[in-house]
Amino acid sequence: MSRLNWRKSTFSEEASSCVYVAAARNGKIRLRESDDPHIVLTTTPAALRFLIRAAKAGDFDRLQEG
Repeated sequence: MSRLNWRKSTFSEEASSCVYVAAARNGKIRLRESDDPHIVLTTTPAALRFLIRAAKAGDFDRLQEG
């Protein structure tokens, strides 16, 4: 994987539980957490926008373990 310019979420705490995003050259978006930075999720900008809109709308507020 080429060198990515990771940006930390402004909602992340300073010491831990940070979420990072980076734009890849192929137009995809990469996401990772500070807890395990070797695990990187890949998505499209459209799918990430959909996820953010759903989270802001509260669609995930009552998730339960399956």
